[in-house]
Amino acid sequence: MGKTAIVLGATGLTGSHLVKSLLTNSDYSRIVLFSRSTCGIQHAKITEYLIDLFDLESYKTLFKADVVFCCIGTTKSKTPDKTIYHKVDYGIPVAAANLCVQNSINRFICISALGADAKSNVFYNRTKGEMEAVVLSLNIENTYMLQPSLITGGREEFRLGEYIGKIVMRITAPFFIGKLKNYKPIESKSIALAMLWLAENTYKLQCIPSKEIKEIAIKYDRNRA
Repeated sequence: MGKTAIVLGATGLTGSHLVKSLLTNSDYSRIVLFSRSTCGIQHAKITEYLIDLFDLESYKTLFKADVVFCCIGTTKSKTPDKTIYHKVDYGIPVAAANLCVQNSINRFICISALGADAKSNVFYNRTKGEMEAVVLSLNIENTYMLQPSLITGGREEFRLGEYIGKIVMRITAPFFIGKLKNYKPIESKSIALAMLWLAENTYKLQCIPSKEIKEIAIKYDRNRA
């Protein structure tokens, strides 16, 4: 019997890459999706629950797996209300991590953000940092927070700020050396592959910066070749 993976945020850019990779990974026989809208994929491996993610705790009996992947995240343009924004980027990952504790799931892999800092004056960074702090305090045996820089890939919706950011990043990328490598844009597919590697291995850090996410993704690709 293969492993079971839970994916939160399967309809997003990175989450969709992750689901597709899980479908081709023979180690996993069941993929459980908790979403507000369908991912649109019909497959024998997939069990999809369309729910209110703000009420995730009500689905405790269904929340059982070997690993939980949390790809939840929003933006200021999509969610200008800070209260709702906090419920998405903080509330959902924390609720999922608590369910991992309650159901003895010992591997939780979550997308955070570069610059996450619970003491930051920037609301976005502070929200991510607070989420990281609470989740890590739960002491789930294998917890990893991925901290990507600007995430690139083909999105369905157009984001002007992100589009401009990508252009600027491409022009300035050659100058990002040393510690600045963490600020280079990163492909959503690389994040998904790194998450899969972390689902099978242990890593030296719990909070993993963008540069190292890319290195882990390359390692996963090499091992699967």
